[in-house]
Amino acid sequence: MRYIKETISHQIEIDKSIFIAILYPLEHQEDVLLCLNDAKLKYPKANHYCHASIFGTTGEHQTASDDGEPSRTAGIPILEVLKHHDVTNILCVVIRYFGGIKLGAGGLVRAYTKAAADGIKLAKFYFKREVPIFKITFDYDKINYMDKYFEKDAEIIDKIYLEQVSYTIILINQNIQRIDDIHHLLLKSENLGIKTIQIDES
Repeated sequence: MRYIKETISHQIEIDKSIFIAILYPLEHQEDVLLCLNDAKLKYPKANHYCHASIFGTTGEHQTASDDGEPSRTAGIPILEVLKHHDVTNILCVVIRYFGGIKLGAGGLVRAYTKAAADGIKLAKFYFKREVPIFKITFDYDKINYMDKYFEKDAEIIDKIYLEQVSYTIILINQNIQRIDDIHHLLLKSENLGIKTIQIDES
């Protein structure tokens, strides 16, 4: 699943109606109401604040609201856009200022779908990955080798220089074999468990 990095908004106009899509990252499922209130404060006196949300590591919690539009013409189309893009922990609010021209059920579905989809196109995403963490200890004459060895597929998050050198390393590619392959060069290696990291979408 993908996660949105920051709140973004995008506005379109269809047959004189203004549609403003706001995409919010959600830390907690309860944030949906807070974000919805934020949208209403930013864009007061709109005719509709239709929205959909997905939350959970597998997107297991989903909501959708037509907020006064005909049934299934707004909330569900927004939700389908989010599902199509494999995103979670996200709320999309599409605000509508009615322009005086009725769009009909099909027109509303297309309008809310387009507003949400155009917003998604502007968003930046990241992935979450569980990776192993190790602490390794070695002699000073191995520093250059270790720095080079872990340059591409690991992140050294801590370095300690005492009688020996200790590195705390995140194995980004989850390849524990990388530690096993240099075990003969180490004075000590310790598996510190698993850490969840964010990896930006390229």
